[in-house]
Amino acid sequence: MEENRFTWNLEDIYPDEQAWYQDLSKAKELTAKLAAMQGKVCQDGHTLLEALDLSTKCSEYIAKLFTYASCHYDAQMGNAGYKKLYETICGENSAAAEQTSFLMPELMELTRESFDRLCAQVPELALYTHYIEDLLSQKEHILDERSEQMLVRMQDIHSSFKKIYTDLRVNDTKSEEIADSQGNKLVVSDATYSAAMEHPDRAFRKEFFEKLLGTYGGYINTLSSNYYALVKTNVYIAKSRGYCSARNQSLSENFIPEEVYDNLLATVRANTEPFQRYISLRNRVLGLDKSYMYDLFLPIVPDSTKKYSFDEAYELMLKATAILGEDYTALVKRSHEERWCDVYPKQGKVSGAYSTGVYDVHPYMLLNYNGTLDDVFTLLHETGHSMHSYYSDHTQPFIYSDYTLFCAEVASTTNEMLLYHYLLDHAQTKEEKAVLLSKHLNDIRSTFYRQTMFADFENQTHKMVEAGQPLLPDVLCEIHRKINEDYYGPDFVADRFISYEWARIPHFYRAFYVYQYATGISAAVAIANRIRKLGQPAIEDYKNFLRSGSSDHPIELLKIAGVDMASPQPILDIIEDFNQTLKQLEELL
Repeated sequence: MEENRFTWNLEDIYPDEQAWYQDLSKAKELTAKLAAMQGKVCQDGHTLLEALDLSTKCSEYIAKLFTYASCHYDAQMGNAGYKKLYETICGENSAAAEQTSFLMPELMELTRESFDRLCAQVPELALYTHYIEDLLSQKEHILDERSEQMLVRMQDIHSSFKKIYTDLRVNDTKSEEIADSQGNKLVVSDATYSAAMEHPDRAFRKEFFEKLLGTYGGYINTLSSNYYALVKTNVYIAKSRGYCSARNQSLSENFIPEEVYDNLLATVRANTEPFQRYISLRNRVLGLDKSYMYDLFLPIVPDSTKKYSFDEAYELMLKATAILGEDYTALVKRSHEERWCDVYPKQGKVSGAYSTGVYDVHPYMLLNYNGTLDDVFTLLHETGHSMHSYYSDHTQPFIYSDYTLFCAEVASTTNEMLLYHYLLDHAQTKEEKAVLLSKHLNDIRSTFYRQTMFADFENQTHKMVEAGQPLLPDVLCEIHRKINEDYYGPDFVADRFISYEWARIPHFYRAFYVYQYATGISAAVAIANRIRKLGQPAIEDYKNFLRSGSSDHPIELLKIAGVDMASPQPILDIIEDFNQTLKQLEELL
C-alpha cells in the first residue's frame, strides 16, 4: 500500500475497462447522432443548439476516454492491453473527426447577425457566443471548398519537412564516442548534449560541441534546403488564406496581437546589458577571457547535491504555495492524498513530466522523480498546470475549460517562482543562496533569453522569404551567428560552430510558437512579484485568471491577473528581475 501512494489512481476516471468501453459506445452514439445532422445544423436555433451540444459532449467523452487510456499506456508502455485501449481511442478520435467534418463549414454559414437572431429564439445558445465569435472572426480566411481541399492536402507536405529533419537528425547521422581526460567515454549526440556541456573538462566540452555541431555543418546544405522549403510553405499557406504574413496567421489564429511579438524582440534587444554582464560574471568566476557556447551550461555555483524525498518535496510545495490561500493548498493536499500523481521512474514508463486534466474528475500528473532540486521545481511546475486545470474545470463550461499555451506556462512557472522565493527567503547560508540565485539566472537565460533568440531567428527568416529573398545556407548561418553575437555581447565568441546551431533546433519546425515560453516566464515573474508585493488583492486576481479557462482571448485573460502582455512592461520587469538577481549574486561571488 505504501508503494501505491506514489502511483496515480486512474479508477477516479473509470472503475474498470468495462466502464471505459461503455463510454466509448456512448461517444460513438453521440458522434453518429451529430453526423445525422449534416445539412441541418443552422436550420434554426434548436438544431444549432443541438449540434453544438452534441459536438461539445462528443469532445468531452473522447477527452476523458483518451486521458484514461493514454495515462495507463504512458505508465506501462509494455502492456498490450493498455496499448490496445490507446490505439482504440486514437482511432475513434480520427473517425469522429471525419464523420463530423461538415460541422465547421456549416457553422461558417452563420453571420453575427443571424446568430444573434437565433439566440433571441433560443436563449441557451448564448453559452456559445464567444465560441461562435472566434469562429466567425476567421471566416475571411476560409476559402472555397476546392481551395480548402488543396490546403488540407498540403498538410502532408508541410509535416514532411519535420519528418525529413528528424530522419536526418536521428536515423542518418552516425554517432561516435569521445573520451575525457579520465578515459570516461560519451557518445556524441543530442541526447547526451546537456550532460556533456556540464562536464568540468573544458577541452572535452569543446571537442564534444565541435563534433556535434560539425555534424550539422556537414549536412548544412540539405538542412538549409529543407528549412527553406518549410518557410516557403508557411508563407504560401498564409498568403493563400489572405493573411499578410506567416507570423500574422500564427498569432491571429491564437488571438495574439502582433505587437506582443514585436515588444518582446525590441525590448530584449534594447536591454541586453544585464544579460551581457551575466556572461562577464561567468567568465570571471570560471577564469575565462571569453565564453564559447560550450561554456554556458557549466554551473558557476556548484549545483546542490542535496536529495529530497518526495514527501519532503511535497511539504516544500505546501509551504511555498501557502501564500495562495487555504483553498489552493487544500487542492494541493488532495492531489497527494487522492493520488493524482504517478511519481517515480520505472521500466516501461514514458520519460519526462506532464499534467493532463479530466473535466468531470480532476487533473493527473506524470513525473519521473529522482529527488534533485530540479525535480522539486518540476513537481511545482506540473502542480501549477494541474491547479490551473482544476480551477478552470470547476468554473467554466467544458467548451471554455481548456486554456492556450500562451496562458498555460504562466500558471506552472508562477508556482516555480513562488518556490524560488520561498527557498531564497529561508536559505541558511551564502552557499545555499548562491545556488538559488544562479539557478534563477540560468532559468531566465534558457527560458526567456534563449527562446527570444529563437523567436528572433524565425522572425527574420520568414520576413526574408516574404520579401522574395532566398534562405541560402550561409545566410541562415550568419543570421543565427549574428543573433548570438548581439545578445551575448563582446565577452562571448560567436564562432562558426555556433552558426550551425540553428540546424539542431526542432522548435523551428513549428513556427512562431517558442516565443510563448519567453512571454510565459515574463508573466509568471510579474505575477509572483505582484503577489508578494500586494498580497490578497493580487492573489484573488491570480485565482480569477486560473478560473478563466479560455473564456476570453489570452491577452485579456492575463490582464485579469494584472499583467498586460501587449505592453513592454512585463518584458522590462523580467529583465529588471534578472538584473537585481545578478547584483545579488555578484555580491556573493
